[in-house]
Amino acid sequence: MNIGEAAEATGVTAKMIRHYEQIGLIKAAGRTGAGYRVYGPNDLSTLSFIRRSRDLGFSIAQIRDLLALWQDRARASSEVKRIANEHIEEMREKMRLLQDMVGTLEHLSANCHGDARPDCPILQQLATGDAETSCC
Repeated sequence: MNIGEAAEATGVTAKMIRHYEQIGLIKAAGRTGAGYRVYGPNDLSTLSFIRRSRDLGFSIAQIRDLLALWQDRARASSEVKRIANEHIEEMREKMRLLQDMVGTLEHLSANCHGDARPDCPILQQLATGDAETSCC
């Protein structure tokens, strides 16, 4: 398959395929005599693995580690689980931060009159970080 066909088959854009090759996440594609990239079934499996990993929010570094483990048939599943559990904790922390941001914005919005007056706790908090207008 050429890069366009590989992109369509895996859901990874051609631009990202080239990027993954450039950063060494995937091996350099074979080339035709005319210099076009050629992808085989193993390449497509790897690209699909990367896409599913990205869909789950894994970082490039984590995907690099997961790919190495996936390709190592003598791997210990405990290492894969460790990476997954670390990622779960990272996502939980991001969720906590997002919940804090939502709470702050809800508080600020509730305290903003939203009328013709110029006073606005939302803008005041953005400008000064004034703790009195923040809920957290």
